[in-house]
Amino acid sequence: MTIGFSSRAARSTCVLCAAGLLTLLPAAAAARAERPDPGPPGGPRTVAAQPSLLYRSGTQVRPRRGAPEVPDVSALSWVVADAGTGDVLAAHDAHRRLPPASTLKTLFALTVLPVLPGGIRHEVSADELSGLGPGSSLVGVVEGHTYRVSDLWNGVFLNSGNDAVRVLASLTGGWRATAARMQAEAHALGARDTHVSSPDGYDAPGQVSSAYDLAVFGRAGLRNPDFARYCAKVFAMFPGRDGDAYGIRNTNRLLTGEDGVEPYPGLIGIKNGYTSNAGNTLIAAARRDGRTLVATVMNPQEGGGHAVYEEARALLDWGFEATGSVDPVGSLAPGGVRPRQGPQAVPATVTAARASHDGPGWAETGAIVGVAGLGAAVMALVLRLKLVRVEGS
Repeated sequence: MTIGFSSRAARSTCVLCAAGLLTLLPAAAAARAERPDPGPPGGPRTVAAQPSLLYRSGTQVRPRRGAPEVPDVSALSWVVADAGTGDVLAAHDAHRRLPPASTLKTLFALTVLPVLPGGIRHEVSADELSGLGPGSSLVGVVEGHTYRVSDLWNGVFLNSGNDAVRVLASLTGGWRATAARMQAEAHALGARDTHVSSPDGYDAPGQVSSAYDLAVFGRAGLRNPDFARYCAKVFAMFPGRDGDAYGIRNTNRLLTGEDGVEPYPGLIGIKNGYTSNAGNTLIAAARRDGRTLVATVMNPQEGGGHAVYEEARALLDWGFEATGSVDPVGSLAPGGVRPRQGPQAVPATVTAARASHDGPGWAETGAIVGVAGLGAAVMALVLRLKLVRVEGS
């Protein structure tokens, strides 16, 4: 029996094959686009980016010849990074999860500032001030008194007022809803070490962050003009109980120079914290010669209560001195992928070697095979339908 194959069927088959080709070829094109350009024959080949070291324990740095030595600091975890590029210049146990204390207020501000204009006026109720933890830092918010939102933000940034945080959280859905939004904001920024239980940073079961995440929050905050203005403010007037006002000063001694701590030249914030569980914590940012660095220090083990400032000072000094003499050990930019650990991790040199061969890549080969397979399958289906039609006629 002769099986006919009409021109109409052939045209249908070609259309289906072409559709399959158009569907799969972008994968091949993407694979080619992602490969490093091998360059001219005999010339230098592009080197793959160095893998992140931030999930390794201990101090991580990639010094070039002549780079200054990383300072010896006692903090359990720290990071120093370029706030502009997001490059992490050096770090120690960057992703170690520790209680953040009031440095977590940076994440609170990132979450709530954009939805609360500073000019709003609000009368505080007793319910809004309930639930404050024993020993909380307070700016002096009083029930029944009307405050501008900008006053409350001064209380958060300068005086680390948990009472001001409570009121601001109530204006945006309440305590639990604010914690949930903060968690979502951290996730969106790529800060995966942070778990929020208490938006003011007060010690709470399970509440942790990391030096890496705090650096992410600090960097993001500096890009918000309101955040940057509040965190750099040294002094403000806060409304009093009887219609008067009193002065409040920023508790970040590296900014103000209080209590015998020398102010750091070019410091522009960001936030300090302390609880008995967290110890002293700090996010510090400074600008020099058009470059901004952010350093985070968590729980120094030596040197007393002021060690957090002196260790941040040493890290910032080193970071500015090391400009151009170290390669980054990771990035604060969102979307980074955690490097694979253990024997399954592929070294960068191997990845570069695989990507630089002259023939088509495996992804491209797979696309070609896929197109061929789809075409064959469509052809077989058309032939089978044709066979059934002929045998049934």
